Amino acid sequence: MATYLIVDTLLDKPERYEEYKLKAKPLVEKFGGEYLARGGNLTLKETDLWSPTRMVLIRFPDSQSANRFYESPEYQAILPISRESARRTMVMLEGI
Repeated sequence: MATYLIVDTLLDKPERYEEYKLKAKPLVEKFGGEYLARGGNLTLKETDLWSPTRMVLIRFPDSQSANRFYESPEYQAILPISRESARRTMVMLEGI
């Protein structure tokens, strides 16, 4: 079953975050992920529980692939770049 990685990102240091993006994309693809949306126009319709700022949506073939991506030594090595340049909420959601 496909698994979606949904990330809401508030950029604190956009120029530094560009480095993270350049390094993360090939890793996402290495683990079978495909970017479906990456920081495009965002229209909020209902915000009772959450008010997202900048959304990224990545589809992986299954939850194992998504977890292998996130837990891989390669991704863990670049994760500090993201953490020093942005604040994020990340959700893995199984879907169709």
